[in-house]
Amino acid sequence: MDFDFSFFLLIATVITGVIWGGYLLMRRPDADIFVDKKEPLIVEYARSFFPIVLIVLLLRSFLAEPFRIPSGSMMPTLLIGDFILVNKFTYGIRLPVINKKVIELNEPQRGDIVVFRYPKDPSVDYIKRVIGLPGDKIAYYNKKLYINDVPVNQVTLGAYQGIGQGEEMTGAEHRLENLSGIEHSILIRNGSPTVEGVFIVPEGSYFVMGDNRDNSNDSRYWGVVPEENLVGKAFFIWMSWDWQHKGVGLDRIGTVLK
Repeated sequence: MDFDFSFFLLIATVITGVIWGGYLLMRRPDADIFVDKKEPLIVEYARSFFPIVLIVLLLRSFLAEPFRIPSGSMMPTLLIGDFILVNKFTYGIRLPVINKKVIELNEPQRGDIVVFRYPKDPSVDYIKRVIGLPGDKIAYYNKKLYINDVPVNQVTLGAYQGIGQGEEMTGAEHRLENLSGIEHSILIRNGSPTVEGVFIVPEGSYFVMGDNRDNSNDSRYWGVVPEENLVGKAFFIWMSWDWQHKGVGLDRIGTVLK
C-alpha cells in the first residue's frame, strides 16, 4: 500500500462520507432532537467536502492524474516545469491505493511515455520512455540503441539550444530517433560516460530510458519496470512554468505527447 496523495484522498472520502451518512441515518423524521435544529458544524463541512473529494479521488484514480516534471531526464520532449496529464486507464483499471488491477485493457507499446513507481523506491514516481518490451534484447553501445540486434534509426538534427532550467544542455547533439514508427527527439552528450551492455527484458516487465540519454537514471542503471509498477501513459502538457527562468511557456501548453 502506498501512502501517497490518493491514500489521503481515500481517507478524507471515507471520513466525510461516514460523518455525513451517519448523520442522515440518525436523523429520523420522528426524532425530536433534530426538529428545527441546525446541522452541527462538522456535519456541514462533511456534507460540503464529501462530493468534492469523492470526485477528485475517482478522476485521479480512474481517468487522469496530473504530474509535474522536476528534472531534465526527458528533454527535449519534456522540460523542467512542464505539467502533464497521465491517462490512468490505458494500461488497465486499478484500484486506488492498493494498485491492484481489476480490468485488463491495453499493454504498453514501444515509444510510450510512461509514469511508473520507481522499483527501488515505490513511493517515488518516475517518467521515461518504453524502449524494450517483454522478451526483447536491448543493447546500448557508443550512444547507439539496438533492439533485437537491429540498430534503431537516428538522424542528427544539429546542436541543441537549451532554454530555462535546461540551458545546461545547450550544445548537446540533437537527434531524431524512430522507435517502431514513433519519432521523437533525444539528446546526446558525446564524451559523457554512460552504462553500456546487453539487457534481456523478462516477461511482465519493461525496459525504459530517458530521452536525455546522458542525463537519465533509467533501466540501464537499475533494471526493468515490473508491469504492476505502471501508473499510466503521459499524453498531454496542460501547463509549463519554469519559475527560475522563463516563466509560463505558452508555446508548450496543449502539446500532445508522443
